[in-house]
Amino acid sequence: MRLRHIEVFNAVMQTGSVSAAARLINVTQPAVSRTLQHAELQLGFALFQRARGRLTPTNEALALFPHIEKLFEQLDEVQRLAANLRHGQVNDRLNVLTVFALSHEVLPRAVAGFRRKYPQVQVNVQALHTPQVVTALLLQEADVGFVISSVRQPALEHESLAEVDMRCILPKGLLPPSRIRAEGMELADLADLPLVALDGKDPLGIRIHQACREHGVGLSPVVTVQTYHAALSMAEYGLGAAIVDSCTALAANLDKVHVVPLLPHITVGINALHLAQRPGSVLARAMTQEMRKALRDALG
Repeated sequence: MRLRHIEVFNAVMQTGSVSAAARLINVTQPAVSRTLQHAELQLGFALFQRARGRLTPTNEALALFPHIEKLFEQLDEVQRLAANLRHGQVNDRLNVLTVFALSHEVLPRAVAGFRRKYPQVQVNVQALHTPQVVTALLLQEADVGFVISSVRQPALEHESLAEVDMRCILPKGLLPPSRIRAEGMELADLADLPLVALDGKDPLGIRIHQACREHGVGLSPVVTVQTYHAALSMAEYGLGAAIVDSCTALAANLDKVHVVPLLPHITVGINALHLAQRPGSVLARAMTQEMRKALRDALG
């Protein structure tokens, strides 16, 4: 299929008729009909059944459509990247991306330190999941990103900022005081407890699952969440124990939960990311240094 075929096919799939598709992509109805016929001739099968002015997609069209949608998502990314390249960098603005775990306690400290040094600079912060941080950096939509754990993306350069341990969050009343040890809770100690679990695709969630397999421990999730602060909030409401990073644990309400080390220690890195092909700006490097200092101050 040619790109024009794909554009017309996508418009018809979205609208359900030739006339509506023509309006969507700003061409005539005969042009849409001719393009569809040419596409079907080249493909060797029908894309739509035609009845009473409506077009019903064939099984072949339904099989093609998810791939066409992905293609248009990629075209949108190309357009966004082109727009970012056209507009260039704005010297009085710094675009920062962060994962949610760093956005509550650590990043605000870093931004405050940065603003004291560069009061004229507007800081734009977005909290996203790690894959979204990576995509936005690749599209040059931000100057620097901060993530927990490493990212396998050769186009991005990593700068290690800190190593943090995982912490166990225990709702008060979940265990008798005699079972809560200040030196830490073993994974095996959590096996018979309700657990607020991190998504299995999350880097920290993956590390926890690996540790459980290595130590022959089976945990019992009652709730699965996407962010570490959601896990903390669920634990504070008494839904179960949670395992979170040290940065998230800083925000714990100690009137509601106990915070103790997780044993064996699971350590993860906090990294700054930027495009490897382009050196970081003075402002991005300054923010990275403030982030390093904020981590050091917050974690001790």
